[in-house]
Amino acid sequence: MYSYRARIGMLLPSVNAAAEPQIQAMLPDGAAIHTTRLRLKGSSDADIMGMVEKVEEAAGLLADASVDLIVFHCTAASMFRPGFDDEIISRIETATGKPATSTSKAVLDAFSALGVRKIALTTPYTQETNDREIAFLESHQISVLSETGMGISGDGNQMLAVQPGEWYRRVKAQADPEVDGYFVSCTAIRATEAIEPLERDLDKPVFTSNQAMAWHSLKTLGVREAKPGYGRLMDTLGTA
Repeated sequence: MYSYRARIGMLLPSVNAAAEPQIQAMLPDGAAIHTTRLRLKGSSDADIMGMVEKVEEAAGLLADASVDLIVFHCTAASMFRPGFDDEIISRIETATGKPATSTSKAVLDAFSALGVRKIALTTPYTQETNDREIAFLESHQISVLSETGMGISGDGNQMLAVQPGEWYRRVKAQADPEVDGYFVSCTAIRATEAIEPLERDLDKPVFTSNQAMAWHSLKTLGVREAKPGYGRLMDTLGTA
């Protein structure tokens, strides 16, 4: 009974060791992810351009597995500049004939689902990457009231080494009654374990890149169920 409800094809940065186990853990029985990697080992303009150079070829490999949806899953790349995500999605859909989406679309859809317009942003990124992400979000009428990064530039192992408790502490330090929610951005980090403790203590929705993509993919494919324990966003699937 493999993937009889949803077969999600995921294009993932090569350095990422977090997204696959986290997303699969959130999916209900009968939904599965299938992954192809794209080379990404830094966060410069050249690194991002190099990552998407062969996106059609990589997407074609996922289409060979008869996936239902192809997701370009990298927050920093999909939010590289306004419209860049649309270009990538169009290239994937043209090359494969499959519907496609991106982390940026998943995050914006997640914010909309819970009426979030003002956020605190927490990332492992350099300031340059944070600045690009803020510009992207603000182009979609999402106000970033505070932001913090850790200065990590594309080192997947360094990102993975940050403990969930550290993400909890960093988000908690940004507590702000003016925000509608908190966004922990990056597909390569272990932040999903911190979602529910933060929501209990801050009484606001908390979003992560992997949680948003799992939710968005299931919603897009008409699956109205997710595993419990991953926050208010995932709980909306059962009430749709």
